[in-house]
Amino acid sequence: MSSILRIALAQINPTVGALEHNFSKILDVIKEQQTSSDLIIFPELVTCGYPPEDLVLRPSFIEAIKAQTDKLLSQTKNLECAFLLPTVIDYQGDVYNAVQFIHKGKVCFTSTKHHLPNYAVFDEQRTFATGPLPSPYTFKGFCLGFPICEDLWHKDVSAHLKEAGAEILIVPNGSPFQHDKNAARADHAINRAQDNNLPIIYVNQIGGQDELVFDGGSFALSADGHVIAQAKSFQEDYLTITYEKNDNGVLLSSAHNNQRTHAKDKLHDIYSALVLGVRDYVEKNGFPGVWIGSSGGIDSALSAAIAVDALGPERVHTMLLPSRYTSCESNDDAQELAKNLSISAQIAAIEKAYNAFDNILSEHMPPNPSGLIFENLQSRIRGTILMALSNATSHMVLSTGNKSEMATGYATLYGDMNGGFNALKDVYKTQVYALAKWRNNNKPNIGLGPHGTVIPGRIIIKAPTAELRDNQTDQDSLPPYDILDNILEGLIEKQLGHHDLVKAGHDSVLVDQIVKLLDRAEYKRRQAPPGVKITSRAFGKDRRYPMTNHFHQNH
Repeated sequence: MSSILRIALAQINPTVGALEHNFSKILDVIKEQQTSSDLIIFPELVTCGYPPEDLVLRPSFIEAIKAQTDKLLSQTKNLECAFLLPTVIDYQGDVYNAVQFIHKGKVCFTSTKHHLPNYAVFDEQRTFATGPLPSPYTFKGFCLGFPICEDLWHKDVSAHLKEAGAEILIVPNGSPFQHDKNAARADHAINRAQDNNLPIIYVNQIGGQDELVFDGGSFALSADGHVIAQAKSFQEDYLTITYEKNDNGVLLSSAHNNQRTHAKDKLHDIYSALVLGVRDYVEKNGFPGVWIGSSGGIDSALSAAIAVDALGPERVHTMLLPSRYTSCESNDDAQELAKNLSISAQIAAIEKAYNAFDNILSEHMPPNPSGLIFENLQSRIRGTILMALSNATSHMVLSTGNKSEMATGYATLYGDMNGGFNALKDVYKTQVYALAKWRNNNKPNIGLGPHGTVIPGRIIIKAPTAELRDNQTDQDSLPPYDILDNILEGLIEKQLGHHDLVKAGHDSVLVDQIVKLLDRAEYKRRQAPPGVKITSRAFGKDRRYPMTNHFHQNH
């Protein structure tokens, strides 16, 4: 006689620290899925949100999670459906990243995370104790193993569970997005399935948390490593997988709510990650909307499009801040952009403020002051106006600098770097152009903006310029962006040295110049607003360099 187990994958968006909200969301899912499922699986640390960082070092935080869990046990004691609750537990004074198997109001089984990631944005060894190799648990005749996120990236946990009798591996995850990561995730999961001849259920969180975006894309694999069902990316989603166990072992019976028609479009995924990152940062921090300084350039244009797709046009406000150097074309382009996106566009010329500062400073300046002083002054006037508007309306300023600028220091402290968040912080300039062109021909699945062309064509094709002096272009100070970005990617993501880059065909003197700019700008990046991470080495936790640094690469 066969046994049946219906497992629901609940790909949801928790908020770090919002315990009552998260537990309420968990209970809603359990009530909704209980009649169609025997077991519901939630993402890693769903009770408190991931990553909770040093919150887990506070005893009051652990006590609050325990109190909410006790309440949930009472609320579910009369339900037939069981659920796997990834959470934080305190056991004999040590804090663990764990899962609790809950059925009819009781914690029937607890398993802890064995491999704690301690690289890139992860530092779980700082906050959690290492759990032992886990044991499986049997429910309704099925022996289930629970590797937690990083545990799946190592062979020993899955092999140990297989040896202990596990028939299905169920993996709760808090795996953040980066544009080249999906293949690595799939490869590890497929390898674990094939190595152990076990089906795998992989449940990933979705949502934005500070710099991180979790893209979902939860899936189920057969024992031979084939995808049998996959959830949507960048959206909450639910799947139900039914397993049948008979004399031949565990067999897939059916997959319900299967949405499996995803085009593998790298630009779609990057753009969607930027949209979700902005949306959740604004929403979860309680901002009613955003201000953007709109220059008629490509960075502010793409930032505005992302903001509209994230929040809707009624919550996005642009301010044109022209100076004596701003061209009529730039003003026209900024206003056309606003019209295309159906957002407000106000104008505040900065000439009076510039003249006032010039008058104040003139008697205190050295002879023949650098023109850079007055270029930066314009940027800082603009930044001050935007921050004043933020104070007046409670709307957050969305900074618009890209990764190429952040890398080389081509940005002004307390000027264009002002803001609470930056959608483009980890997006190279060449990617900015690619994303702008993509958005004019596509609309992301999660976007709230209009269809069709949103960024005027002239913004995309004209030479990039800060317009802080006459006839200025970015290439006055920087090499062409395709060359610059290739060098920067080599230095930052690939950590190549001078010799490697020259060997790859780059000019030795230019590489030296870029290395010096990159090192020198570290102090600026420390003061920059957070922004969405999309690469393997974003500025911030991924790349921690000293500001005072006298190491220089040898030729």
